[in-house]
Parts: sequence; C-alpha cells; structure tokens
Amino acid sequence: MELDFESLAEATSGAIGALFSTTILYPLDTCKTKFQADARSPNHLPRYRNLSDVLWEAVRKGQILSLYQGLGTKNLQSVIQQFIYFYGYSFFKRLYLKKSNSKSMGTKANLIVAAAAGACTVLITQPLDTASSKMQTSDFGKSKGLWTTLSEGNWRDAFDGVGISLLLTANPSIQYTVFDQLKNKLLIRRLAKNSDSDSSPVALSASTAFFMGALSKTIATCLTYPAIRCKVVIQAAEREEENSTQAKKAPKTVSGVFYNIWKHEGILGYFKGLEAQILKAVLSSALLLMIKEKITKTTWVLMLALRKYLFVTKTRLKTA
Repeated sequence: MELDFESLAEATSGAIGALFSTTILYPLDTCKTKFQADARSPNHLPRYRNLSDVLWEAVRKGQILSLYQGLGTKNLQSVIQQFIYFYGYSFFKRLYLKKSNSKSMGTKANLIVAAAAGACTVLITQPLDTASSKMQTSDFGKSKGLWTTLSEGNWRDAFDGVGISLLLTANPSIQYTVFDQLKNKLLIRRLAKNSDSDSSPVALSASTAFFMGALSKTIATCLTYPAIRCKVVIQAAEREEENSTQAKKAPKTVSGVFYNIWKHEGILGYFKGLEAQILKAVLSSALLLMIKEKITKTTWVLMLALRKYLFVTKTRLKTA
C-alpha cells in the first residue's frame, strides 16, 4: 500500500503549526481554562470574576511558571490531534473527490468529511485532552504529571467528556469548512492556472490565512460555546476545598453540568468566558493556519524528496 504523500504533507504541516501556536499561547489557554472551569455551586462561590483574576493569582502566589503547567501534555495532544485531523481530512477529501469524480466539494460534503476526521481524532486523543484539562485547572504549582493524572482513576475517567467532545467535532467541521470554502474561492484562478502542471499546492499569504482563520474560528466558537464550557467543567480538576469536604463525589455528567450551570448561573453561565475562548481560539487557529500555509510548500518538497528516495530504494531492491 502506497503512502498518501499529499495527505501526509497536510498532516505534517498542520501538526507543526499546532505545536507553535499551542506553545506561544499556552499561558492564555491556562487562564482561559481555569476561568471556564470555575463553576458556581451551593457551597463554593466563584474564585475568579474575570480572566485577569487568574493571572493575578499566579502573580500573587509567585507561580508565574505554573501558567505553563501541562504544556508538554498539551503539545503532545495538539501535535497528534492536528496530524490525525489534517491527515484524515485530506484523505477523506481526496477519497470523496475520486469516488464522485468532482473537482471540488460542496458545503454539505465538506461538513461530513470534517466531522469524520474530527471523530477519529477525538477517539484517539481524548485521554490526553482530559489529562491536559486536569493539569491546567489544578491549583498553581500542584499539577501532577501525565501518567499520574491518567492513573488516578480508571480508563473510563480518562475518557471524561468523550460524548461532548464528539459533539464538538462540529466546531472544527464548521471552522475548516468556512476556511476551505473561502480559500477555494480566493485561489480558484491560481488553481486553474496550475491545474495542468505538477507543481506544489498554491498557498495563501500569511496575512490572508491569519484573517480567514480568525473569521472561520470565531463563527465556529460562537455556535458551539455552551458545549465547550460544559466539557471544561466536566474535565476540570477538583479544588482542594472540595476534595477535603467531600470524600466521594458523584461523577460529572453532561446533563448534570448543564443543569448546574442553569440553576446557579442562569443562561449567561453557558457563555461565561466566551470572550477569552474567542481570543485564544481565534489567535491559536489563525496562527496554526498561517504557519501551516507558509510551510506547506516546504513540506511538499520534503515529501517529494521522500517519495523519490523510497522509489529509488524500491527499484534498487528489485534489481538486487
């Protein structure tokens, strides 16, 4: 079975873009996640009034570096997640175009392909997603390592929020569908000029990719945010005072979290931290897509070199 080099190039450039964007924006991501996870309950008032409260708590406790707690796990998750997603998306897209004998995908087909790629990604990376959320929402300076975090409960605990994560595959589906449609319209003339030549894929400029990435992610985030916040609450680490006052807590469920937010925070509670989520998600997505677009050609050249090397090696083995 031959490697799908085009899908592999897309996946590699997407993973590298995810690594850079995650690392650059990680302190903001930590503040955002802790703020979202700060759900009101009958016995405990919210710890944070706004996003800046999280930052000032780290400063006050002398734990600035704790804003990076769980960075290694998050980077591992991001690289694997984006590699699988971009490979799956590119693979399913090429398969659809081949089977349908079409030159482009419509919006409906694009959503289905993106959702399929997202579902594969969630099922493989959910334990890392759960672990990174628990590490980020632990008290500053008291985050545990990846293996310790995963081994504290059973494997079912490692898949906390998997159902809502599958539901949230609609987020990247919407995002990349909007991005892909805008990109196709913008590059249709240049793609037509290169249709008869075996050249590298046409890439967007950095500024255009950044703007289009920001716009597509904003639309997706606004539409799916209530589910995003509920997932963070489900996966969050328990506060120290909660652990000390309750020996055993009932597991968090999607319905339970939705009801608790409605009861104690009202409808606006479903949108707590929306501004922070949009800021982080838009910057992260825009940086990822900008970096991905800029390194796509380089990655494509490397993949062509790899394909040539494998072909030469295979030919030599046959003639030996």
